[in-house]
Amino acid sequence: MLRRIEFASASLLLTSIVLLVGGGSIARALGWPIIWSVEVAQLMFLWLCVLAIDLAMQDERHFGLEIILDNVPPRARRLIEGANIVIMIGLLVFLLRYAWKNMILMHPRLDGALQIPGSIFHASMVLGFALLVRTLVARLIQLSR
Repeated sequence: MLRRIEFASASLLLTSIVLLVGGGSIARALGWPIIWSVEVAQLMFLWLCVLAIDLAMQDERHFGLEIILDNVPPRARRLIEGANIVIMIGLLVFLLRYAWKNMILMHPRLDGALQIPGSIFHASMVLGFALLVRTLVARLIQLSR
């Protein structure tokens, strides 16, 4: 269910970015520039990247180096993968704490023509780390079975 929501959100964000950039380009060509279109598109792209990274991790299609894992027996491969996942979870939990603090600190800062609170940009890191931790914990459980 959550995966469907993530995919739908990512699709909606991508569609919105394309429409916003296209509309902004047409408006600029006609002499009516939409000054906030670029910053809103950048914000949406940031959130799209966070969702796309988690979706790629769920499908195990995220970039990875397999040269070592391809040359070891299956049992050793599972142990190495498990250790790698545990290390990544630890790092993400560590970074999640600082991402949360950074999001709180950036709230008073207003960005761009729309004066959007900086916390909206930095909240993407909090959500991204939390989603990745959830995905990696699920993968670790699956690997241990």
